[in-house]
Amino acid sequence: MQTIKNTYKAIYYRLFQLDDRLLLIVAGSIAGICSGLAAVALRLSLESVTELLHPLRHYWWAFVLPAAGALLSSLYLEKISREGAGHGIPEVIYAVSRYGGLLRLRSSYSRLIASFLTISSGGSAGPEAPVVMSGSAIGSNIAKALGLNDRQRITLVGCGTAGAISAIFNAPIAGLVFTIEVLLGEWKFVNIIPIAIAAVAGAQVSQAIIPEQVLFNHQPFNMMVVDILPSLGLATLAALISVLFTKSLRKIGRIAKKSSLPLWGRVIVGGCAVGVIGGFMPLVLGEGYHFIQSMISGSFSMGLFMTFVAIFAKIFATGMTLGWGGSGGIFAPCLVIGSLTGVVFHKALSFLLPSIDIASEGAYALLGMTGLISGVMQAPLTGIFLIVEITGGYETILPLILVSSLSCTMSHYIEPASYYLKDLIERGQFMRPGTDARILSDLRLNELVEIDYIKVSENMVFRDFIEIIKSSKQNFFPVVEDETDIYKGVIQLSTIRRYALEPGMYDMVFLNQVMDEDVITASLEDDLQDVLDSMDLNNMDTIPVVENDRFIGMIAKTRVLDLYRRELIMQTNIQ
Repeated sequence: MQTIKNTYKAIYYRLFQLDDRLLLIVAGSIAGICSGLAAVALRLSLESVTELLHPLRHYWWAFVLPAAGALLSSLYLEKISREGAGHGIPEVIYAVSRYGGLLRLRSSYSRLIASFLTISSGGSAGPEAPVVMSGSAIGSNIAKALGLNDRQRITLVGCGTAGAISAIFNAPIAGLVFTIEVLLGEWKFVNIIPIAIAAVAGAQVSQAIIPEQVLFNHQPFNMMVVDILPSLGLATLAALISVLFTKSLRKIGRIAKKSSLPLWGRVIVGGCAVGVIGGFMPLVLGEGYHFIQSMISGSFSMGLFMTFVAIFAKIFATGMTLGWGGSGGIFAPCLVIGSLTGVVFHKALSFLLPSIDIASEGAYALLGMTGLISGVMQAPLTGIFLIVEITGGYETILPLILVSSLSCTMSHYIEPASYYLKDLIERGQFMRPGTDARILSDLRLNELVEIDYIKVSENMVFRDFIEIIKSSKQNFFPVVEDETDIYKGVIQLSTIRRYALEPGMYDMVFLNQVMDEDVITASLEDDLQDVLDSMDLNNMDTIPVVENDRFIGMIAKTRVLDLYRRELIMQTNIQ
């Protein structure tokens, strides 16, 4: 029996511990399947309830439906699951960058329920970000159950994300690219294989339950050379709309936070505003996939002016949904706004140049979607592969690449951070694993302080100090008051050489005459990066740490570099 047990342990060690690639593939597949099931469950639930509530939209009081759904959503998140509103992707990025992908188990279902209540009632949001949060939490907790390290957990978080995106859009390549490009931010071979397999697993689950080829069907488009120049114009317009969308969401959210209304009051106001707009323009309600389909297929009936108005109506409705307490994502709103942008551009171009022979309105709706996704998320590859996979529109690949890359680039010039990263960067919470900021954030000043320093009195005669130097290896000596032990300054051996070489002055000089009182000090509450910047600015290799006027110890750059190296090995370990 013991022999069998030892054999099992040896096999397990060789397969999983010695080389963890097989472990990540197996665990990642499980994460992809589970997150795929969660995504499909949300999608089917939304379709069923949306259809069930559709007859009620014709009543005069239907404007309260989005408010009711958002209210239930916010109360659930605040009172039951104890999580904040919003779409969740920044929280996942923060968990990956700061805590090694550690997420709570309840996050695997809480955002699904909250977004279901918001979107099914008519809130202007998408189901994609909640399923990303769910899939990420599933992957994180699978890693926790297996006792994996931070690097392995981050990979499984990516597997859960890829499975969720793949399942909701039936787009495995887009799931892989989004995970690597947006969530993890690094293309590592050790991550790509498990995440790719998880993406395929999620897509297969979706296809098995909902057997369809693409999310949006259309006739083949005929994009010609003449469409290249208009694509440049559409890319510019998409970039401007992307920046407007991003800034509007943030601005509306800030207005809501400054409001004196309680949370339930804000949610009701935001939901009713969406409901009122939806009464005149149903396009702003819910995820809007039906209207995207009509724009791609060429059956969209709105005129140029109303389509132009619809862009701003959808932006405002999304801001009122997410900024005022609802739950959901911005993927679907980006697709709707992008489609509208492409249709507006095509209608305007056809009106101004009626004789021009360009591709159909549906083709430009596709290009607009790509431009908005790439501009808002500043993730060009995600924009390209997502639109190609959910529409099957490979014949537009060249204009898609052109519009995606230009829209992303122009958006970046105007708004350097994407919508997902803006708040994290402003709060100083965006730190990719293995980067200087992340490594330094994991080091604490109390770990770096060397406390074994001999303190000397400010009234000590220089001769007595020479005797201390003879038996000490210190290059720096903190100087304190006799009675109070208050820090007064520091003596550096390099600055007192002229006194040490003149024995006749040993009994004539006191330490308070040769100490340096102007040396910059640090506190245990200071940020390590600020301390290092201060040392560089003042050309210092060692800095005293003083707390409440008491000398604590010294921080040396050599000590920082030593711990930095150890932390770097831990964070980038590929064992």
